[in-house]
Amino acid sequence: MKTRITELFGIKYPIICGGMLWVTDANLCAAISEAGGLGCITADQYNSGEELRAAIKEVKALTDKPFGVNITLMPSFRITEEVFDDFFKVCAEEKVANIEISGQFATKYIPMLHEAGVKITHKVGAVRHAAKIERLGYDAVIVAGVEEGGHPLNDNVATTVLLPKVAETVNIPILSTGGMVDGKSMAAALCLGADGIMMATRFIASNECWVHENIKNWILELNENDTELFCHSLLQARGVKNSIVAKVKELESSGEDNRMEVAKTVSGQHLIAALKSGDRESAAFLFGQSIGRIHEIKSCKSIIEDTMTECEATIARISNLF
Repeated sequence: MKTRITELFGIKYPIICGGMLWVTDANLCAAISEAGGLGCITADQYNSGEELRAAIKEVKALTDKPFGVNITLMPSFRITEEVFDDFFKVCAEEKVANIEISGQFATKYIPMLHEAGVKITHKVGAVRHAAKIERLGYDAVIVAGVEEGGHPLNDNVATTVLLPKVAETVNIPILSTGGMVDGKSMAAALCLGADGIMMATRFIASNECWVHENIKNWILELNENDTELFCHSLLQARGVKNSIVAKVKELESSGEDNRMEVAKTVSGQHLIAALKSGDRESAAFLFGQSIGRIHEIKSCKSIIEDTMTECEATIARISNLF
């Protein structure tokens, strides 16, 4: 399959892994790229540009295929503006294939990245934001419906509505995320105007993902009703219903300004500990509604190839209706 996304990044299949804090490391990134997609490592899990560089070099030692880096430009207790500057500088120097941005616009970095030949994409949850990143000179847009795990925009528009509206508005390549989990969702996204898809939660339930088996098996047990939107006082998030999410909701409904306590409760340090231990109640797990359609742990190669096979079969079935 050739689309504007496969051409943009020089990849076999138009399937990209989204950044996931602590989860998308060098091993998972390389496995996805080797399978024909575009793997990703998450910059914000490193403390400096040089730590990120070491991770990039680790990926390069594992694969000669293109891969990307996610940089989430949001306020952080740990990452300063100077460290963010170093992240972008290192990505330019190492000439990664793509930088996936979430949060604030990366306007000041675009000339440096393009001079280095690095593509830059931005995840958005609104048509107005998609139009803006096209004006700013981004290479592609990632359209994220409210179904996504992580931090969906509080406009709360579903992928099936948002994606075609963006496709009618911008001319740059489009990736769809939020509910993207297999060939059926990929076929739907292509029909709605996307040039490819971004999957994230699906790749946690893979053989190459390092997280504890108790978390992977949990994903297989959960359904689409087991996540909810919370953390509205800081930055809206979608996560699995557990005691941490309940605590955040209680803090936010108290009528007091508990934002600092909320921030401490959802700290990424809790998450990495839980991902290692398998404790399902000690952190906020920002999984998407796609968990309701994940039923098997398998290799990244199988995930990608099965997605492509099912996508082609779905499109062929639809074509036969006419």
